Amino acid sequence: MASGPSNLIYHISGSILWLVCAVKIPTLVRRRDDALLRAACRLLFAGGCIMFLAAPNIVLALNRLTGVTNFSAPAVYAALTAYSAAALLLIINWRPAPAEQIRRISRWVVIAYGFTVLIIFLLFWAGNAPVQQLTLFDTYYANTPYIREMIVVYLVAHGVAATASIILCWRWSKQIRGYLRTGLHLLVCAYVLHLCYDVCRLVGVAARWTGHNLDFLIDQVTPRFAALSAVLGAVGFTLPLVGPRVSETTRVMRQLRQLNPLWRTLQHVPTPGAVRTSLPWWRTPPALLLTSRKTALYDAILALSPYCDPTIRDAAYQTALRSGASEPTAEATADAAMILVACERQRTDPEAQTTTQLTTLRSPDLIPLSQALTLPVVQDLHEHHRAPAESGPS
Repeated sequence: MASGPSNLIYHISGSILWLVCAVKIPTLVRRRDDALLRAACRLLFAGGCIMFLAAPNIVLALNRLTGVTNFSAPAVYAALTAYSAAALLLIINWRPAPAEQIRRISRWVVIAYGFTVLIIFLLFWAGNAPVQQLTLFDTYYANTPYIREMIVVYLVAHGVAATASIILCWRWSKQIRGYLRTGLHLLVCAYVLHLCYDVCRLVGVAARWTGHNLDFLIDQVTPRFAALSAVLGAVGFTLPLVGPRVSETTRVMRQLRQLNPLWRTLQHVPTPGAVRTSLPWWRTPPALLLTSRKTALYDAILALSPYCDPTIRDAAYQTALRSGASEPTAEATADAAMILVACERQRTDPEAQTTTQLTTLRSPDLIPLSQALTLPVVQDLHEHHRAPAESGPS
């Protein structure tokens, strides 16, 4: 492996993998029994280690530390082989299949790749690599007995794992939808880049066998394939794990925002007997905030029930229909107008209760009701009934 890319491309790629892994650690602590999440974190951490181990400055440091010239070569190749097996095992265990079939295939993968790692080290010790190479080890020793075979073994093992992963991910992606499918497509792209990495290195090695020089494929092209595949792989494995939660959080936050008009209208309505707990938004899960907000709103609407006048609602409903509103919109508009007038009545004359008790709303969903409060027709209806509401019974 003495020319070639800087250490930065390796360090950035490794850091991305470690960063994604670190983001998932809090979730892993909460869900210790989640085998899939645990395996994904291990894989991301191992991938980051490989990228750092392959950096020229780390290669040099490892050789000096062990006192064995080019020891970093079999170490990196063995780590890459083990990573390939781990990725394959993760996909095999991730995809739904009979438990016995998963165990049998996983066992063969462990045996095959464990044997490959052993062969890599045995071939390195059997060969002779006295000249240190930081980035061009593969082509420099392409014609050296045993070292040549070691290079071919690790590339073939990595290529087989990449090909199998592409097939498994692509077939599975046709059976599912959503974030998992998107993640699998990203993994397919990542493993295609892995395969390109292997092909370029094999072409560079084969060129040396025939007396040609295509070393730029080794030290200029393949590191970029490795860096991009690391990013795509990290996102591909992480997206199915975090995507649904992000979507759910986004949905909840959107509903909280949509409920704001109704909350501003009802937050000061007295609710005797109801318990209102102030939840700090910065440390409360959004789903709990939404549940608490809806509960408080239903309590406020129930407290307003004695002040709600169904005749106002019916009049507002007919007005909304005449203005061209759809039936669901007209129902939400009618409820919103009635609630605005009820709030006014409760505030100005708490004793002015209607004889008819409200039991249900025309629009039981709070979000359309909240959005209807911002409609001009509701404000107009509110102003129309405001004077009688303020005067109350004489």
